Amino acid sequence: MISAFLTIFIFVLLFWFIFFKKKWIKFTFAWGGFAIFFMAHVLFIFMIGLRFVTPYSTEAKIIQHTIQIIPRLSEPTLVTAVLVEPDVPVKKGQPLFQFDRRPYEFKVNQLKAQLAQATQNVKELKAEVAIATQKLAKSKSEFVYAKYQKNLTSNLALKGAGPQEDAQREQTQFLINEAQIKEAEAELERANLRYNSTINGEHTNVAAVKAELEQAQYYLDNTTLYAPEDGKIVNLQVRPGMVAGEVRFGAIASFVCDEGPYLLANYFQENLKYVKVGQPVEVALNLYPGQIFKAKVAAIWKANAVGQMLPSGNLPNFEPVSPEQPQNQFAVKIILEGEDQSMYPIGAEGSCAIYTNDMTGSWAALRRIGIRTYSWLNWLYPLPF
Repeated sequence: MISAFLTIFIFVLLFWFIFFKKKWIKFTFAWGGFAIFFMAHVLFIFMIGLRFVTPYSTEAKIIQHTIQIIPRLSEPTLVTAVLVEPDVPVKKGQPLFQFDRRPYEFKVNQLKAQLAQATQNVKELKAEVAIATQKLAKSKSEFVYAKYQKNLTSNLALKGAGPQEDAQREQTQFLINEAQIKEAEAELERANLRYNSTINGEHTNVAAVKAELEQAQYYLDNTTLYAPEDGKIVNLQVRPGMVAGEVRFGAIASFVCDEGPYLLANYFQENLKYVKVGQPVEVALNLYPGQIFKAKVAAIWKANAVGQMLPSGNLPNFEPVSPEQPQNQFAVKIILEGEDQSMYPIGAEGSCAIYTNDMTGSWAALRRIGIRTYSWLNWLYPLPF
């Protein structure tokens, strides 16, 4: 840059000496045009140097993480209390909103009763297994006796010592007792299946009611909404008496997180040729006229939606870009220094300059003058009339 200043100085000196001091050549509009043409091309050096050595952006804004506060409830529920003030800092875990607990308490109490009943039913199933076991033992004893009676009457009938009707009656009773054994065995198997229906060592009926109870308790616990982390509620519109809950996309408030604000600045792609992570940055926020904030380059987002092609059955249609359409830009993530990050509210806008040569040299000096001029002009601009 010094050589450019020197070139301009020598050219102006020679021009003045030749045309005005000695008047060796008569000054005309042609020579004046030549001088302007020459000076304009020399000024390109300043433009190129400032663009690539100290890239500058006027499209910079503070970004903060936000959380949409959505009630996690199973049905539309009445808001009974708002426990937070708008724009007032809150700590993680602090209650924000209270919903009507009664429907969920009723459900929890109902399921607790069902759980007690299910637990009692398991004991009854155990007793049914014992009854079926005894019934099977009884049937087997009766079968043994019926078999003995059948054999006895059959032998007597064959020898003519007993009536044939008795033998037939005992044969029929024997078959009945044999069927009763099979029935008792089936009942015992059914009782065992019902009693031994378990999952993870717990009866399935009890496990099912416990799962419903845990879900009901989850919804009951969520009748109080807590702050997910340190931050604040902005534009609070919730009032006691409104109903919310079941519609998942129906956020009732926006929670702005304190942690991790950063500056996102847009740059023309060619200006980022020498930009690297860790380089120093100066930021002028419109919120603070006359102040300059120190920062560092945290990341370069070398991505833009113009390069994305979504899966489709349609063939791509490539058309020339209109010269009136602005060039697609890349964003640079910048972390502002300072312990008090609350000075950088979400949406604050301004300009920033990246110094690729460690804030040394003539280009950096010119850019520092420029960004400070921008900051001081914020006292006047935009004009209120």
